[in-house]
Amino acid sequence: MQAKCLTITYLTNVSYASLNGSDKEADNISSIKKIQMANGREYPYKSSQAIRRDLREQLAVMGENLSETEIAKQAKGAATTQGKPQEFIDDDLFGFMLADKETIKRTSPVRVSPLISLEPYRGELDFATNYMGVQAGGTPNIFESEIHSGLYRGTILIELDRVGVADASTYVLDLENTEKKRRVSMLLDAIQNLWGVGRQSRFLADISPKFVCAALMVVKNPIFLECVKVDEQGLVEISLIESTKNDFAAVIKNYVLGERKGFFPQDSSQALPMGKAFTEMKSWLEDVYK
Repeated sequence: MQAKCLTITYLTNVSYASLNGSDKEADNISSIKKIQMANGREYPYKSSQAIRRDLREQLAVMGENLSETEIAKQAKGAATTQGKPQEFIDDDLFGFMLADKETIKRTSPVRVSPLISLEPYRGELDFATNYMGVQAGGTPNIFESEIHSGLYRGTILIELDRVGVADASTYVLDLENTEKKRRVSMLLDAIQNLWGVGRQSRFLADISPKFVCAALMVVKNPIFLECVKVDEQGLVEISLIESTKNDFAAVIKNYVLGERKGFFPQDSSQALPMGKAFTEMKSWLEDVYK
């Protein structure tokens, strides 16, 4: 059977960060986004929208020509890209919706989960002072930002059979396999070098993957989304991943683990160095887009 998706679940770590701002709880407190789990604790997360923005910006850094944002044609409408996926990689991979007399829409073949912390928020705050305007007779503005440290887990699922293929007759998209392969390969490079574009002036953080679990599948299912965890010693629970892989063996064509060697307390003998793991994923595309 032909492969239909590539699913990648990854772990990253931040030691001191404020990854994704939320609405202010008070005038002088900048909060981070959090979700309350069944245990009653709050876990910080970076939204899927923010991750998609990060990937898009990384593609631009790598030299890709992105679709420019245009002002909405309807009153109170949201700004959109140009909606030209044949020409622009981001319109192809991340989709678009142009709302005018006729709505033109492409559903994104790249599905992204929020990047959710595996460790709860511990109430930590960064105290700061804004001196802008002091010389003009103003007073310093004292404020605080919520910060967090710990491991985060996210998943990206790429619908390989939809990249470079139109899902509606209202726009043009019919790419050759060589260009499909190139675009997915560029996306994999962006994932490997994932870097957050927001809040980096004061809270520089590296959110590139430190551990990845990836599978090429003949069905579309993010099978590892909830199955990549660490134990009390900070080691990835490989047995849970192996159990999941065995449960879905009938629909997995290829599978790889990758890690940043030396990052965790003990290296896994089953995981390739991170660079080799992404090279392995790229090699799968040769069969998909032959």
